[in-house]
This record gives sequence, structure tokens and C-alpha cells, in this order.
Amino acid sequence: MDGREEVKGSKKPSFPLSFWELSVASTVVLAFVLGLFGVYFTMPASDYSFLKLPRSLQDLQILRDHLEIYTSDYTIQVLVGYCVVYIFMQTFMIPGTVFMSLLAGALFGVFKGVALVVFTATAGASSCYFLSKVIGRPLVFSLWPDKLSFFQDQVAQRRKGLLNYMLFLRLTPTLPNTFINVASPIVDVPYHIFFLATFIGLIPAAYITVRAGIALGELQSVGDLYDFNSIATLFLIGVVSVTPTLMSKTKS
Repeated sequence: MDGREEVKGSKKPSFPLSFWELSVASTVVLAFVLGLFGVYFTMPASDYSFLKLPRSLQDLQILRDHLEIYTSDYTIQVLVGYCVVYIFMQTFMIPGTVFMSLLAGALFGVFKGVALVVFTATAGASSCYFLSKVIGRPLVFSLWPDKLSFFQDQVAQRRKGLLNYMLFLRLTPTLPNTFINVASPIVDVPYHIFFLATFIGLIPAAYITVRAGIALGELQSVGDLYDFNSIATLFLIGVVSVTPTLMSKTKS
């Protein structure tokens, strides 16, 4: 209850960020940029104009066709480059990670692709969590004041079954994953619960997306990924995840 009172009763932080907060964010960006340059300079000389963040299925197919050439001979560089880009996108809430998940399936297959997506998505979410803990409060108050209040209330009410509730959020589109990543440290969700819910909760959606990436040419739109059956399955798993909490409340 103390955490809820602090968030609700405190004065909204100033925005934009302070010099210290901008310095922290800039240092993280610089680390990612240096990682990408390290990958670039270990690749053979070639035309890499095709390297850009995909914004459509057509962009993704072009990127897949070019990267397939390098994946077998430069597997480590491709993996490191993929991880750095995915984690960077998750850390700074850049849209388009669904295309990166599709690309993992197209390049590495289902098993390796799911493992790669779950690893990078969890690492990126964790990076966002810790960065938000340092500089995220002004951003969340500015962008999602109502969602933050709702999330704070729910977390405060479900402290005893918080892992189940966080799993439910990860498995269903109740709240955007981007918001969960950046708001969790502000509403005092412990990191171990955040990590477990993210790691486990992202597996079903990752499997659906990665498997679709294998048949990339058959997709007409991103909306084809989540048909009624897929969404219903995710909701069913989500309901199962919160059932123990509901049962314990009923008994009490």
C-alpha cells in the first residue's frame, strides 16, 4: 500500500529528463552502437544497404533473402547483430519487434528461433526495466498516467499472487508489453517476478510468431499471425495462470 500512495500522491516529475538521466540513456545507446559497429567490422566487405529495420513484410522478405547468404558462414556475427538490434528495440520501446521474431523463424527455424526470441525479448525487457528504474518515471507519468494508476492498483491488490497476475498480463493483450516493461519498476514489481513472468509468459506468443516466420512468403499481413484460435489459446493460458490466485481468494 505504501508504494501505491507514493505513486499516486507524489508530484508528477518534471519532463524532459535531467542531464543525469539523459547521460544514462546516452551511455546505453552508445553501448549498443559500439556493439553493432563491432559486428559490422568483422563482416566481409559488401553492399549492406539492405540492412534496415523492417517496417513491412516486404522489407522483411528482402532482409531475410540477404541474411540467409551470411547466416551459414557468419553465424556468430548474425546472431550477435540480431541480439543487439532486438534488445535495443525492446530497451527503447521501438516498434517492430514482431518482424524481428518472424526473422528469427525464417533464419534459424522453430526451436532455435523461439529460444533466441525469448532470450532477446527477456533481455530487452530487463534492460528497459532497469533503465526505467533510473530515468523512466517522467516518461510514464507523461505518456500513460491513467494506465499507471490502474496498474498500480492491480499490483497493490495482488501482491500475494503477483507472479500469476504478471503472467496473465504477458500472455494476454490486457496491457501493452511496452508499458509493462517501463512501468513495472515504478509500481514496485520485484525484478525476479518481472523476469520469471516475462521469460515464461512470452514463450507461447514467440512460438506462434517464429513458426509463422518459417512460411514468411505465405503471410499477407501481420494480422494473419493472430487469428481467433491463436488469441483464444493465449487467453485460455492466461486464465489458467491466474486460476490459483482466484481459488485462494475464494477460499480465504
